Amino acid sequence: MPILNRSAELQAEIAEWRRDIHRHPELLFDVHRTAGFVTEKLTEFGCGEVVTGLGKTGVVGIIEGNLGDGPTIGLRADMDALPMTEMTGRPWASTIPGRMHACGHDGHTAMLLGAAKYLCETRNFRGRVAVIFQPAEEGGGGGNEMVKDGMMERFAIERVFGMHNLPGLPVGQFAIRPGPIMAATAEFVITVKGRGGHAAMPHTVVDPILAASQIVTALQSIASRNVHPLDSVVVSVTKFHAGDAFNVIPDSVELAGTVRTLKKDVNADAESRMRAICAGVAAAHGATVEVDYDSNYPVTFNHADETAFASAIASEIAGAANVDTDITPTMGGEDFSYMLEARPGAFIFIGNGDSAALHNTAYDFNDDAIPHGVSYWVRLAETALAA
Repeated sequence: MPILNRSAELQAEIAEWRRDIHRHPELLFDVHRTAGFVTEKLTEFGCGEVVTGLGKTGVVGIIEGNLGDGPTIGLRADMDALPMTEMTGRPWASTIPGRMHACGHDGHTAMLLGAAKYLCETRNFRGRVAVIFQPAEEGGGGGNEMVKDGMMERFAIERVFGMHNLPGLPVGQFAIRPGPIMAATAEFVITVKGRGGHAAMPHTVVDPILAASQIVTALQSIASRNVHPLDSVVVSVTKFHAGDAFNVIPDSVELAGTVRTLKKDVNADAESRMRAICAGVAAAHGATVEVDYDSNYPVTFNHADETAFASAIASEIAGAANVDTDITPTMGGEDFSYMLEARPGAFIFIGNGDSAALHNTAYDFNDDAIPHGVSYWVRLAETALAA
């Protein structure tokens, strides 16, 4: 089955929805306009139930099939944008300085709305489809908040599926894998405390900059010497804040960064080694150290049966040659992971073509991907809930 004719017919309308959302980006849980737009559309389409305020500002629409009783599956999109200044120059560029849809969540929301419209028109399935529109994927854990609000139990969702665009993957292609597909995330803040003084008299101070610099270097031994070579870990120091004057060695330094892993035990080992390395290096310099390590999003782990099912659906839409069923995991994080911890499901990538990278000021969602995404959602729902 190629892309649905109806999804191609709806492409221009869905693209207009997407561009409207793109012009008005909102951050984290403050997605009131976007959630309102989604709520209005779902009500207009004829969803039997539209629930707002889940996970603070999330929206769930329930579409009843016409083919009798059956289970409920969940289809999820994210709604929030990023605190970045857009440089695309597109006519539909962000109208709000310092905010932009640089990860394609506008496209994800629009495609799921398009699928909801089609499913409300046809209802060629049994049971129910829950279309889930989530806030705060970009660091706020909105997916976790919706799960904690009892979304799965309230709507009796048995399986859940997610989708994200992928720059560099041609439009019309999909990519997926069983097991870990995106990394667990952790953030850390390291405070190194010494004894400041005159920069011309370093022998009278305990220099936290020297100690912190050696900590930055030593932390790379976690990947090169502590973790099994076939396991994956990224330790990136992304902040180094120290001092305010040319001739003053400061009292303290603050480092911060992120750790990414594909296994829980590797994350635990990374934290343990980080604390030991920081303590040892600081002590060698006569300094003290505090490590604040915050494990955040878990691994996005695709369940085997649901991954095979999603792969088959993508192959029906795009052809088997256009579906990579063993994509290399990415070390980016994704809070759909919380939904996959709560219910079986799968997360798939859809091609965004030759676009700028995600989280880049030149990025824009490719509207040519819309009919492929809508067709995937529709076919997945109708097949999962076939009579």
